[in-house]
Amino acid sequence: MATNPKSDEADAIVQELRIVSAERAVRMAEPGLAVRVQALKHYQQKRFRRTYADLLNDARHRDAAQFFLEELYGPKDFEERDAQFMRIVPAVRRMFPQEIVHTVANLASLHALSETLDTEMGRRLPGDVVTAVDYAAAWRATGRPQAREQQIALTLAVGESLDRYTRVPMIRTTLRMMRGPARAAGMSELQRFLETGFDTFKAMRGAEHFLRCIATRERALATALFAETSVARATGSNVGDTDPLGQLP
Repeated sequence: MATNPKSDEADAIVQELRIVSAERAVRMAEPGLAVRVQALKHYQQKRFRRTYADLLNDARHRDAAQFFLEELYGPKDFEERDAQFMRIVPAVRRMFPQEIVHTVANLASLHALSETLDTEMGRRLPGDVVTAVDYAAAWRATGRPQAREQQIALTLAVGESLDRYTRVPMIRTTLRMMRGPARAAGMSELQRFLETGFDTFKAMRGAEHFLRCIATRERALATALFAETSVARATGSNVGDTDPLGQLP
């Protein structure tokens, strides 16, 4: 029997969101963990602002960089959005084109992986004030460079999908037509994410430079963080302008 890609991906979305829900429960059960993870998320958002200050200050790339900052890197609480997604996965499969369902599946995978890694790192932080040394030590202690590479790849996949949408004239029309049905089906948050993502990438007039910056800088930082010397270099004593660890706040 042939499999239905939309059905398989819809099931995967549900599984990923269950992982996210489980991570939230774990954090609430372990004393101090939720606070440390939230501090970590704020630190990571500060790091993104520093790493991509040029894009955030550039008229062409500003909105897309801000979109990534708020939707993929920030400390924003997505619990309401996730609960909404869980309720409406069957409707997503039924109402949206396959490519959009695939993008939502990648987003859910990225969300679950990020939350899992944030929990692991939060356990390794000494407190709720995060320093560059704490951050580097926590990443090395996870011992999961492959997971970090997967996280980067999923981030790029979401961006590449949004960029592809901008080259398909009917996608924007389809999204606009979906507003009413999406609202009625309880999918307003998903609709907002897709429309905002489309509009910010459309305004860039090509995302090649933006996505190349993300790929190059995130992978260089990941390599530096998992190096044996990462913690010593994160103290600032040997961090120069060319060292990726120099972007840590």
